Amino acid sequence: MAREGAGRGERLTEASSGRLHALLRRAVDVRPDEVRTMLVSFAYFFFVLSGWFVLRPLREAVAVATGVSKLPFLFAGTLAAVLLANPLFAALVVRFAARKFIAITYHFFVANILVFYALMTFVAPVEGSAGDIWIGRAFFVWTSVFNLFVVSIFWAFMADSFRSEQAKRLFGFIAVGGTLGSVLGSAATAALAPRIGTPNLLLLSAALIELAVLCVMRFPARLGTADRPVTLRDDAPIGGSLWAGLTHVVKSPYLLGISAFLILLTMGSTILYFEQTDIVGKAFADRAARTAVMARVELVVQSLTLVTQIFLTGRLIRWLGLAASLAFLPFVSLVGFAALGTWPVFLTVATLAIARRAGNFALNNPAMEILFTVVPREDKYKAKNFIETFVYRAGDQVGAWGYAGLAALGLGISGIAFAAVPIAGVWMMLGVWLGRAQARLAGRPQQ
Repeated sequence: MAREGAGRGERLTEASSGRLHALLRRAVDVRPDEVRTMLVSFAYFFFVLSGWFVLRPLREAVAVATGVSKLPFLFAGTLAAVLLANPLFAALVVRFAARKFIAITYHFFVANILVFYALMTFVAPVEGSAGDIWIGRAFFVWTSVFNLFVVSIFWAFMADSFRSEQAKRLFGFIAVGGTLGSVLGSAATAALAPRIGTPNLLLLSAALIELAVLCVMRFPARLGTADRPVTLRDDAPIGGSLWAGLTHVVKSPYLLGISAFLILLTMGSTILYFEQTDIVGKAFADRAARTAVMARVELVVQSLTLVTQIFLTGRLIRWLGLAASLAFLPFVSLVGFAALGTWPVFLTVATLAIARRAGNFALNNPAMEILFTVVPREDKYKAKNFIETFVYRAGDQVGAWGYAGLAALGLGISGIAFAAVPIAGVWMMLGVWLGRAQARLAGRPQQ
């Protein structure tokens, strides 16, 4: 009787799994034995980005209050912080298994969030005070490190867990989890900031990051296809050199190409960020209004991204190919900066920001993460993290001081926007080269 009941339960579970798989197949080309892994990845990214996007509008409000002229110094502080954080993270990768060092890193960031909560609540609760200004600047630098690490670690884990062929099918849908989290985080901040105040939002972010840790700990031990399973080798430390992230990038033309692609991406993003900050600062008077409008922009970005990721991302990457997918955002940027140079107003900068950020989340980010599925496992954590933190922030520096230099030469918003057009052209050509290089490496045996 017990066996009969157990058998009936197993059949019901299989039937439920079959219905879930059939439902998911309408949106993504997922195999039955990939469903659980994909859904846990989906939830993991949801909690990571919802936690970050609760904080993002707070950071943007600090940037606007600080002023465009001081942003290059904040970006320099961020680069220094990233330079300090990278070897510390690499030391964790050398010593601990993947799940362990991911959990340690996220717990550390949660502890930081709680420290900022205490500072904003008990040390400098008055907006505009000297303490508030300096805590805000420290918060800007910290969040600029935090967002890179938590997202880079997530995608490193994904690149370690999925093969190139699986990534092209599944990464777009997994990214939907992050987009939903972004929408939730942006909407929560827009709705709650005027009601409960900034410090209490930090507690919400901390709780969401802890839920991401839970997903890491519950991540399936095996995944793959029935004919070619892949075992997650997270039962032992990755090992290797503490400085492998840097040395492997320098020795690899492919990793150097990814680095250059990311630098050009961040240069364009930084130029747009400065122009957006300048225009928004003139259009909106106080911090609450700026926080609300930036949260609304994020909400539009993530809503547009969500629709694209659910129905188009995976299909577009397979239909267009990786090279064309990587060239898409540079093309949008080329057209957008030309438009901003012609019409330097809030509507133009908001439209370009929405188009770039939606295109980045929906297509460019998943396409870039596919690039790392063909590198050795050590590089997926060390070199990838080095590129997506230090190299990324170095690109910020080039963009920030380049913007300051062009402004010092007398160029206004229009002139600087036009200067970004050729940068986008070079970026587009590099994207095509990387897509073709990935296709060649995907046919080689993986280490």
